[in-house]
Amino acid sequence: MTELEIRTFSAFKEEPTWMKDLRFNNFGSFTTLQQPDIEKVNFHRWDLMGDAINTEYGEELINSQQYQYGAGDAAKIVQYGKETMMEQLPQELVEAGVIFTDIFTAMQDYPELVEKYYMTKAVKPDENNLTGYHAAYMNSGIFLYVPKDVVIKEPLEALFIQNSFVKEAFNKHILIVADTNSAVTYVEKYETEGTEKNSANIIVEVITRPGAKVKFSAVDHLGENTTAFISRRGHLERDSSIDWAIGVMNDGNIIADFDSDLIGDGSHSVVKAVAVSTGKQIQGINTRVTNYGNHSIGHILQHGVILDRATLTFNGIGHIIKGAKGADAQQESRVLMLSDSARGDANPILLIDENEVTAGHAASVGRVDPEQMFYLLSRGIEKEEAERLVIRGFLGTVIAAIPLKEIRDELVEMIDKKLRRTES
Repeated sequence: MTELEIRTFSAFKEEPTWMKDLRFNNFGSFTTLQQPDIEKVNFHRWDLMGDAINTEYGEELINSQQYQYGAGDAAKIVQYGKETMMEQLPQELVEAGVIFTDIFTAMQDYPELVEKYYMTKAVKPDENNLTGYHAAYMNSGIFLYVPKDVVIKEPLEALFIQNSFVKEAFNKHILIVADTNSAVTYVEKYETEGTEKNSANIIVEVITRPGAKVKFSAVDHLGENTTAFISRRGHLERDSSIDWAIGVMNDGNIIADFDSDLIGDGSHSVVKAVAVSTGKQIQGINTRVTNYGNHSIGHILQHGVILDRATLTFNGIGHIIKGAKGADAQQESRVLMLSDSARGDANPILLIDENEVTAGHAASVGRVDPEQMFYLLSRGIEKEEAERLVIRGFLGTVIAAIPLKEIRDELVEMIDKKLRRTES
């Protein structure tokens, strides 16, 4: 994309001056930054920075208006490609000051609020070449703001469909700010329509002010012709918490970065992630929790299943910074391999710079428990079904943490489809 195309896009979206400056400050410099560090994953020749703007849409965009997602009157957003197809927010949340809208509308209507948090606290543009590229070429996204003391009882939902009927990078930014003592549950889902080879660059920033509580769930199901970088980052202030539940069900090659920075004393984050790799795909996932605050708690639980000739790598990083007294960092990464040709890694890393702390890790790469299989087979269950039941149980901790039943059911169905496709 040329500088003129970026200027045209920015003007069309009526971006504020600070956003235009952010784009152009990174347009000429991101290629000089290093690639992200994903241990034991050879992604350096992947095409992760595709063309970001395309104005040519066909019937598929018109037909996308059929999308109705979630419960009838729930708070929800549906985006198809870079276009917002649906926004819905109950009146009581509007009156409470909740903002739930596309990122460009938020920049126009709440420029100072968005500027305060957009790539300033959780994710920085100069971290690596992919965050710098994102700062220059972001082309869609949403903004969620929950005001001080507002507690939202029902989940807010977002559906993001990658439009791969056209050649266009899927560069999406999700910015969530939970103000002091607020609480919210947010669920997002990604999927792909079409077969064009495209890149995806998805950055999610979750900022929790003192005492705020966020439950974040995601199901990632990008297509086999999509090569993606997915970064989800939490910035947690004093006594706040983020519970992450993430299902990594993509069909293409993916590198991902799930991080929580426990800045404030007493902050708390639990990251639960499940992944299934099939075919020849490669998925590399860094999950990191960094304890800065005293008595902060960071736990990581990762379970993955690998089939065929696929590769899945879990890197779990727990880092307790000097001065974080009473901090707790725990992690568990386990991988099930269902093929002799599969490759799996579970790499626990503990970096402890303080004495008065608690830390631990567990990691394993192995096959389905033969005792579990024998028990099921002895009760007349066919081998394929028995294997599916064992895998569901293995992945069940994260599945159970997703708050919407229809999303839990869909995640189970995705896992079953991957297994059936492999069996055939």
